[in-house]
Amino acid sequence: MTTESLKQSMDLAVKHYASLFRLPSYERVVLLQALICAGGGVLTVVLLFPNAEGFVNGVFLGASVFLANLFIDYVVGRPLMRNDEIYDLRRTATLSLFCWGLWLFFILIGNIATMFSLNLSWWVRLCLLGFSAVLIFRSIVFNSTSAKNYLRLVLPSVLQPFVCIAPFIIIWARIGYPITYLLPLFLVFALAVSIASSYSFISLINRVGKHSLGVPSLSLFKAFLLNWIVNLNAPFEKLLEKLGEEQSVELLLIKFDSSRTKAVLVVPSVHPGPFKNVGSSMLPSTLKFTIEKECACVACVPHGLFGHELDLASQAQNQKVIKQVVQTMNFTAPDGKASPFVTISNGLATACCQIFGNSAFLSVTLAPKTTEDFPQELGMFARQEAQRLGLTCCVVVNAHNSIDQTDDMPDGALDSLKTVAANCLEKAAAMKRLPFEVGAATISPKEFGLKEGMGKGGITVVLVKAGDQKTAYVVIDGNNAVSGLREKVLSALHSVGVDAGELYTSDTHSVNALILGERGYNPIGAATDHDKLIAYIKQATLAALSNLESVKTGCRSITVDNVKVIGKERLEALSLLTDEGLRQARRIVAAISSVSGLLLMLFLLFV
Repeated sequence: MTTESLKQSMDLAVKHYASLFRLPSYERVVLLQALICAGGGVLTVVLLFPNAEGFVNGVFLGASVFLANLFIDYVVGRPLMRNDEIYDLRRTATLSLFCWGLWLFFILIGNIATMFSLNLSWWVRLCLLGFSAVLIFRSIVFNSTSAKNYLRLVLPSVLQPFVCIAPFIIIWARIGYPITYLLPLFLVFALAVSIASSYSFISLINRVGKHSLGVPSLSLFKAFLLNWIVNLNAPFEKLLEKLGEEQSVELLLIKFDSSRTKAVLVVPSVHPGPFKNVGSSMLPSTLKFTIEKECACVACVPHGLFGHELDLASQAQNQKVIKQVVQTMNFTAPDGKASPFVTISNGLATACCQIFGNSAFLSVTLAPKTTEDFPQELGMFARQEAQRLGLTCCVVVNAHNSIDQTDDMPDGALDSLKTVAANCLEKAAAMKRLPFEVGAATISPKEFGLKEGMGKGGITVVLVKAGDQKTAYVVIDGNNAVSGLREKVLSALHSVGVDAGELYTSDTHSVNALILGERGYNPIGAATDHDKLIAYIKQATLAALSNLESVKTGCRSITVDNVKVIGKERLEALSLLTDEGLRQARRIVAAISSVSGLLLMLFLLFV
């Protein structure tokens, strides 16, 4: 499985999960309950008894079911599920609304069967079958989504259908339908079937995860819901730690010192994922802020050459990496010269390179075509070329600055990237190195937040003046940028006296799984006004120009051992688990519905 397909699988999984629990307000749910419960109650009786008494009975039924739902929702949402992170009053009421809609479907079928057969028992039987379906549905939903144990969820699962069936029994008695001992026996039998059905569903679904990952499927699902709904990352990260594998990860630093540390470029060989605040999703901004606090400088974290298989498993793993970086920041920066900034393009791929002392900073992009995660093979190739040219350090960056409607690299893209990277390195290494100055600034626009695609790291500009040439490295804490934005930014830089530059994003996944869209996140520029965004970039660039200082530079490679990453094999299994779980759930639901429905209908023939 390629890096691109892994990313697509992860994004698809996030998109599936992110569509859950997007619910209307509690007031709207109650209004819908009033309309459906009252309307359904009146309709189901009046269809069979179109007279004044039937209307009165219908109003009684509708009002009783609505008030019963309100009462049960409060009891379940407050006392019974008080400490549950997911089931507040709004979600409890929404579940009741869906359950009543399911129940009403069976009741109306019973109405139709009764009108054609003139046998009132079909209305009663289908109503009781709907009661049973709601019992099974509520039991499965609660046990699939709540962190409470099975026994503590029995009462929240059964309370609504058992209370709501009481008004029906009263109506049946009033219209003369014979109520025998078989009715309470059926209710007990339906309860037993619902418990057995939900237990079977959960056990069979959990087998999928246990088989592929050694972890029950629903444990992963519940952990995701806790993160998605209430931002709890610990349950999901606990599972990722269990699934993770230890590796050594590398970080490359380029530091610019004047009388103090002026600016730092950090490129970790860690992918900032998988989503929101889980794993290393927030590593770029967290690393940036930590370095800035420790060194009183400006830091930025562009994207390296790696994919989701190098997601860190937890915040604890993040701290291992950050701690090692901070401990290494006091290295000396001995080199005081830099080459001009060089750009090479062959029509498909573009490479930019600047030599600082005896170290190269090389970035590659396919802009304006999609520039997503590149294979590590490209980075190894570039480093070998740098060594061949006598350079002691080569920092290779994926600009990650353009995304359109496609996710896959065009045919021949890797070869094109290698060609421009080699040519750009050779050209930059051959140029005369000059004393240089660096300025840096960061801006965090308040109106551009995570849902707009911008991480907490905001916009950082590191400006390098080598000779007469001014170059701006614009690093935005985001997950890619819309196609065409890069070209607008470069044009805007020229308008403020900057000769060259490049746009980079950190690929932070703190912006992922926050919106319901095609990707589950907004790339930079997708949900922001381009003119406002560019105005902020120009503002940061002018601020960097205003604090230019002569600097010296140094490059360091840092290796952090025994860091837990998700790993390629585990990631593949995790990515595929969603689709496999959904397929298995459909099969299980069909089987359980068939068996349960048959057993219940056989019993109902005698009611």
